[in-house]
Amino acid sequence: MKLEFFTYTLELKETFRISHDARDFQETLIVAISDGKYTGYGEAAATSYYGVTTDGMIAAIKKAEGILKENIQLSPEEIWQLTFPILQENPFAQCALDIALHDLHGKRNGLPLYKMWGLELKNLPLTNYTIGLDSVENMVSKIKKFPWPVYKIKLGTEEDVEIIRELRKHTNSVFRVDANGAWSAEETIQNSIKLKELNVEFIEQPLPPNKENEMFEVYQKSVLSIIADESCLDEKDVVKCSTIFHGINIKLTKCGGLTPARRMIAEAKKLNLKVMVGCMTESSVGISAIAQVLPMLDYVDMDGALLLKNDIASGVTINNGKVEFPKSNGTGVILL
Repeated sequence: MKLEFFTYTLELKETFRISHDARDFQETLIVAISDGKYTGYGEAAATSYYGVTTDGMIAAIKKAEGILKENIQLSPEEIWQLTFPILQENPFAQCALDIALHDLHGKRNGLPLYKMWGLELKNLPLTNYTIGLDSVENMVSKIKKFPWPVYKIKLGTEEDVEIIRELRKHTNSVFRVDANGAWSAEETIQNSIKLKELNVEFIEQPLPPNKENEMFEVYQKSVLSIIADESCLDEKDVVKCSTIFHGINIKLTKCGGLTPARRMIAEAKKLNLKVMVGCMTESSVGISAIAQVLPMLDYVDMDGALLLKNDIASGVTINNGKVEFPKSNGTGVILL
């Protein structure tokens, strides 16, 4: 067994802004794990908002290296359980490792992951393209430069409805809006009425995660579906979200990889929640892992690699919202 780490600084095409952050570069970690014949690749972005660094992820995974050497022939799910006691405090590290193990597992078995899980590439949701928070003029410019069937619009200002109203003048594409916890309950309820008229599909995380009582009021009164993001980090949050949200947005990095994400999807379906998987600012390594669960999803946000000046890997490609899969096994990733 061989374990390797590669760190990259991903450069974005344009400054990416949300209600609590702005960046031009994104640090990311690639984990490569080999069984002597095949090598699997996984990724997790070093997200400062969650206190995650590439050095911290590497140090965490190295603590599990002995377990990996002894159990490399086991399934990713079995290894996830064995390494969880070591990595539970660093789900981003566990995610990068879990994706790499899944990629390795698919290659060893000669199949793409989705086929290993009995899934078919039918009725796949279109991925949105994210328009970061900016001046209205710049947001309009981005829409004109990148025509797309579905946009996620980052919001979090006092003029959010006016922003959407102005953007709507320039495209008939579906809008999803993401306030990243910047609104109040009353603001969300009132905005939902106006945004529905502007062909907005749903609102993502309007309130901060600690406002559960207020979210119940929003859940009851909003005329648009409300999707949890920051309120749904891992498996324990799914049931809680089912009483105050209409759906959840699962991030592989936040929950610890494909292994728990698949369990969260199954649990959410039982609770009649809509299911979305979202991405961080990441390369095609992470994006190609998300693609494997596409047949299980209602919505997907996997535009991370599209926002980069230069990708560090090849894998799935996305054209006009549609995901195209390579004819290769595992996640289909090749590190460039």
